[in-house]
Amino acid sequence: MNGTSWEDRTGRRARVRGCLLGGAIGDALGNPVEFLSLAGIRRAHGEYGVQGLLPDDEGVVGRVTDDTQMTLFTAEGLIRAHSRAMPKGGTEDGGAETRIVRNAYLRWLDTQNHPAPPARGGDSPVRTGRLRQQPWLYARRAPGNACLTGLATGHVPEPKGRLGEPGPVNTGSKGCGTVMRSAPFGLVGQDAEAAFRLAYWCAQITHGHPTGAYAAGAFAAIVTHLLEGDSTEGAVLRAMELLRRHPGHEETSAALRAAVDLAAQGAPTGEKVETLGAGWVAEEALAIAVYSALVLPRADQVAGALLLSVNHSGDSDSTGAICGNLLGARHGDVHLPPAWLVSTEGRGVITELADDLCVEFEHAVAWPADRYPAY
Repeated sequence: MNGTSWEDRTGRRARVRGCLLGGAIGDALGNPVEFLSLAGIRRAHGEYGVQGLLPDDEGVVGRVTDDTQMTLFTAEGLIRAHSRAMPKGGTEDGGAETRIVRNAYLRWLDTQNHPAPPARGGDSPVRTGRLRQQPWLYARRAPGNACLTGLATGHVPEPKGRLGEPGPVNTGSKGCGTVMRSAPFGLVGQDAEAAFRLAYWCAQITHGHPTGAYAAGAFAAIVTHLLEGDSTEGAVLRAMELLRRHPGHEETSAALRAAVDLAAQGAPTGEKVETLGAGWVAEEALAIAVYSALVLPRADQVAGALLLSVNHSGDSDSTGAICGNLLGARHGDVHLPPAWLVSTEGRGVITELADDLCVEFEHAVAWPADRYPAY
C-alpha cells in the first residue's frame, strides 16, 4: 500500500474508521434489546421498534458490548503481528499471527475477569500495550461462553492444512462470537483469500465448528472487497465464490444466498429479517447483517439499515455490530449517523486504533514500546 496515492489512503482511512465505528454504533443500538423478541421490542418502543440509541439497564446510552471489545483487540493483535514481522521482511512462522491474535484475546479476557487493568506480570505478552489500559473496556456485557472457555484451553491454531475440519476447541460450537470480532482481518490490505484464511484460523482459537470459521472468513473477505470499492452485493457474491472452493462451506453459503435472495424481494421488514434466523450462530448473524446492508444499500440509508439489523428476536447487538462494520467499510465514517456516533462509548479510542491500523499497514512505523509491543 505504500505506493497508493494520498487520495486513496484518505478514502481507505475513512472506510477503516467507518468499519470500526459503524460496528460500535450497531453494537450500542442492539445492546439494550438483545434478549427481547420482536414483539417485545415493539411493545416497549412502538410500532417501528428501536429508532435510536437507548439506555441500558443502568440507564446509560451508547454502551458497547463484547462484540466491539473483541473487535478492537483483534485489530490490536494484527498491528502487533505485522509490527513483529516487518524486521523479518514481512514474513513470520505459520502460527505467529494466530498466536499474537490469541494473546490479544487474552487481554480482552482480562477485561472480563477484572474490574480494572491488572498489573503487568513480568514479561507477560498479555498484560502489555495501550489498549488494555482503557478503563471503559473493563466491563462484562454478556460475553459468549465459547469465547471465554475457548481461550482457557491454550490452543493456538496452525494455519495450514485443509479447511473444513472441526477444530479441537468447542468442537460443536459455531456461535456468532467468531464472526462479530473478525472485521479487522479485512482491513489490513491483504487479498481476500488471505483475509479469509486468517479469520478462519483465528476463529478456531475459541470455536471448533467449521461453519463458525467459514462465516468469520467470509465476513473478512466481504470487508476486504468493500475497502477495495466494491458494492455490497458485489463483495458478498465474490466472498461466496471464495467459499465454494472449500469443503463444508454449504451452511455458510446457504445463509448468504438466502440473504441475497431476500434482499431482492422488496421492502424490508422485521418479519423478513427473522426468516434468516436469530443470529445466535455465526452464519445467521452474518446473513442478517448482510441482508440489512443489501436491502438498504445507499449512503443515505445507513441509519435505516442499522435499525433493521437490530429490530428482531435474537442477538441484536451482534447483528447490529456486523452490519455496522459492513456499512462503515462501504460508505466511510462520514456517512455514519452523527448523533449516534458522538454518543457511542469509546469513540476516541476506536478512531485512534483505526488510524493506527492504517498507519501500521501503510508505513510499518516504529511504535513506542508501551503502545504495541511486538508479541
